[in-house]
Amino acid sequence: MSSQPTSRNLSLGKPNGPRRHFASDNYAGITPEAWAAIAEANQDHEPAYGNDRWTQAATDRIRDLFETPCEVFFVFNGTAANSLALSACCQSYHSVLCHEVAHVEKDECGAPEFFSNGSKLLLLPGTDGKLTPAGIEEAVLRRTDIHYPKPKVVTVTEPTEVGTLYTPQELRAIGAMTKKHGLRYHMDGARFANAVAALGVAPREITWQAGVDVLSFGGTKNGIHVGETVVFFNLALAEEFAYRTKQAGQLCSKMRFMSAPWVGMLRDDIWLRHAAHANSMATLLHELIAPCPNVRILFPRQVNSVFVDLPKPVIQALWDKGWLFYNFIGEGGCRLMCSWDTREEDVRAFAADLVACAGG
Repeated sequence: MSSQPTSRNLSLGKPNGPRRHFASDNYAGITPEAWAAIAEANQDHEPAYGNDRWTQAATDRIRDLFETPCEVFFVFNGTAANSLALSACCQSYHSVLCHEVAHVEKDECGAPEFFSNGSKLLLLPGTDGKLTPAGIEEAVLRRTDIHYPKPKVVTVTEPTEVGTLYTPQELRAIGAMTKKHGLRYHMDGARFANAVAALGVAPREITWQAGVDVLSFGGTKNGIHVGETVVFFNLALAEEFAYRTKQAGQLCSKMRFMSAPWVGMLRDDIWLRHAAHANSMATLLHELIAPCPNVRILFPRQVNSVFVDLPKPVIQALWDKGWLFYNFIGEGGCRLMCSWDTREEDVRAFAADLVACAGG
């Protein structure tokens, strides 16, 4: 699975009128609830650097959401959330075990290694983008000499980079393996909301109850304007983490504009409703295009993405029609991503064009 920013930028096609596209859930705007919270937070002066009532309220809501004491930090983006969380889990001579297509490997520009002062990422295979306990144990036992970067952290992506889900049982099994070998356990939850909505579980069931020490909890892809949270369930790992965020340029002076949207989104399960809608739009898209003979589904559709292999002429024809989506898996592998604001008419219009171009 290749991921080349230059190729992506040059191969998106051109927008053609107002429509919602399928390239990334980052393309979507801000949810009404997040927007309203920002506007409300803008009504008066508030203390800076997170000492405001909005940041306290958002932190309290996140603790209530996970039903456990935890330390919560707001950062600007997922790269910072993942990289700083991993840096808190290991030393420079350690290694981080991740899947070979993990975002921390393919799309973080070396940031995990940079912020940990050199901790090495060790890449592991796994079907449908998922690590296995056996694969983790093999990597830990492969070498134990001092010339090898000692494995210290396992990081999983939920949902994975190919849109599949770890079940709670799979996550618990990985958690048991990390404890067996004294490893820390990090979860990249850029689309954590979509995973919780799809699995129909309480957030605690796939995080701290499964053994996860620290979660990168994504908000941007679920309709927040900017900002992710780093949630430490292992409180000892959070010690002095505030200094890491400051040193990394991640301490927002007007923090309330990062935290207020979380207050709006976490009220009355709004965050889950938006994620469930995105998932349902992907379900519809899958149902409409899967029967087409020239469309090959690459991975099980489980959240808000559909991965398909399309003939190159079909891809180009869709780009020529103005549809935006990424093609970055081999020659014809495409990711079609639905968002909180994807409409049924968007899905049906795109699917009709795809089927027509593919001769279905």
